Amino acid sequence: MDVLQHRVERQNVYEEIPKFWHDLYGTEYALLDVKVESRKTVQNIREAAERAGLIFAKTAKLMRQLPDETFRELGFPPETWSYIRLKTLPFESVIARIDFAVNGNEIKLLELNADTPTFIKETYRVNGEICRYHGLQDVNEEMEKVLAGEIRKAVEIALKQSGKGPHAKIVFTSHDDHEEDYWTVQYLMEISGLGAEYVALKDLRIIETDLIENGEVILPRGVYTPTFEKIDVLYRQTYPIEHLILDEDPITKEKVGIMLLKLAEENEVLLLNPPSAFLLQSKSVLALIWGLHEQKHPYFSRVEHEWISRYFLPTYLEEDNFLLREVKYVKKPSFGREGDTVEVFNGRGKKVIEDRLKTYEDTLPVYQQFVELPDYEIKTISGRRLAKIMYGCFLINGKPSAIGIRAGGQITNNASYFLPIGLVKEED
Repeated sequence: MDVLQHRVERQNVYEEIPKFWHDLYGTEYALLDVKVESRKTVQNIREAAERAGLIFAKTAKLMRQLPDETFRELGFPPETWSYIRLKTLPFESVIARIDFAVNGNEIKLLELNADTPTFIKETYRVNGEICRYHGLQDVNEEMEKVLAGEIRKAVEIALKQSGKGPHAKIVFTSHDDHEEDYWTVQYLMEISGLGAEYVALKDLRIIETDLIENGEVILPRGVYTPTFEKIDVLYRQTYPIEHLILDEDPITKEKVGIMLLKLAEENEVLLLNPPSAFLLQSKSVLALIWGLHEQKHPYFSRVEHEWISRYFLPTYLEEDNFLLREVKYVKKPSFGREGDTVEVFNGRGKKVIEDRLKTYEDTLPVYQQFVELPDYEIKTISGRRLAKIMYGCFLINGKPSAIGIRAGGQITNNASYFLPIGLVKEED
């Protein structure tokens, strides 16, 4: 198939998938190409995700006991310190994603997006459509049903623990002017079967104190829809807490984001992903885990230390360790996303690669040992090209789940492609 034919075929195939952003920012995003993976590699990735997830969950228990000063050193905004100590669910995050560099049998964890991972509809729905087009088995077969069930389970547990009734008002929210965020949240709401309503972030109404008239409360404090129905569960899959705390009412200049966190702390509204997801969102957590590992700290068992050694990369809050050993390293913002502000240095501290965006320059940086992403030839609408590939594996309520691939440069950013992944059918 030549380039023109491929371009036309790709457009035809993706136009059959409703409410999906196969092009982003006016350029190709979802490839019609597919990487055929071995069952053993898929199994190894899910095993790595499960073990790493257990390490993160155990670390979260320790972190809730940390003093405020340590949270400051780890880069958490002071406005979140009381919020992130809350434990509202038996698992730390409903939907989280771990990113890996996979080189043969070596699997190294790059980071955990515990709070607001996207790439969800791609892996759980679209991946299967492209596998069927290519006559392959979907690596994530039947996992959409599991995802839907686990979302319902998380909401039910949260409602039960909070004492809110079975007829609770459930709302999914996002920015409605961001295509990927909007349709990701719409997809989650649709498959959840919760009978929820969508309300854009800008349309939420936050009432900080009870409204009283003639000595009677006419509107209790809480979070409301535009028609002033009180919201019991607010599912904000794509909106980061570190952005939320900066939100102001454009007219009154009230800190509405901080007001929302306060209402969540006081059980006036349930936020999902839960507070513990943000506790694990900072990449400084990787430095904490590695520091405990280097000390051979008894908080982790012998087996857990083996897992950290096998899957985690040396990560610190300073670069000195790498410069002393002349080891190539990556500088990442603790709360950065999509490769923004990421820089790669050689062992002498000279910058060799950087992302063009610098949004998170004021965020606490972490320094992680460099690992090369593997090369893979992909087919695009402009022809074949060599790309670096990174694997993401979702953790749903702490259990390993769907796997997806982003293809692009050594720094995986928002210009990287979605590369579907499939298996050769067993009967073949």
